[in-house]
Amino acid sequence: MTKHSTLHTPFELSRLAQHITSSANWSSLTLPQDLVAKLQDFCRQAQHSRTPLTLKSKSTKCACALFTGPRSSCKTLAAEVIAHALRSELYRVDLSAVVSKYIGETEKNLRQLFDAAKHSNVILFFDEADALFGERSEVKDSHDRYANMEVSYLLQLMENHKGLLILTSNNKDTLDQALVRRLCSLFEFPLPKSEERPKP
Repeated sequence: MTKHSTLHTPFELSRLAQHITSSANWSSLTLPQDLVAKLQDFCRQAQHSRTPLTLKSKSTKCACALFTGPRSSCKTLAAEVIAHALRSELYRVDLSAVVSKYIGETEKNLRQLFDAAKHSNVILFFDEADALFGERSEVKDSHDRYANMEVSYLLQLMENHKGLLILTSNNKDTLDQALVRRLCSLFEFPLPKSEERPKP
């Protein structure tokens, strides 16, 4: 069962993200065995890396995984399982607290979020990442220009981040391609059969 709580973590982290605790383990996942095996391998890579939450990759400094698939396909539960297996804290980014209509505020919040995570043993979890990582649009007005700047700034923060990031999306084709190129792992989740879906 998933629980939400606030730990003794930097204030900005608890202000901008929601702490999720879960006792879910690998047996909790109702997913194809080959997908579970790939997730376990990803988890082992994180465990055996030089620092607990840093994967070494030629293309990225951080470990950034994307879980893509339809709703109710266990993407969030898989993030909980990985956090539990790594003995790390899982923080779901609160997009309503991060994204601001005021120019410059979103970038400020993102910087504070990543700075706080840098000093804690946490996994940043961007659920429904399309809201932040959506494909950049043609600049038609000042709003488009600043929205594109926010995506560029977020990608820069990701490149410099040393911890683990997990993103989810219902459709990876809606994501900015610059983000997709920075992923070190992509996992596609199928819609489970009705008899396999977790009970509420």
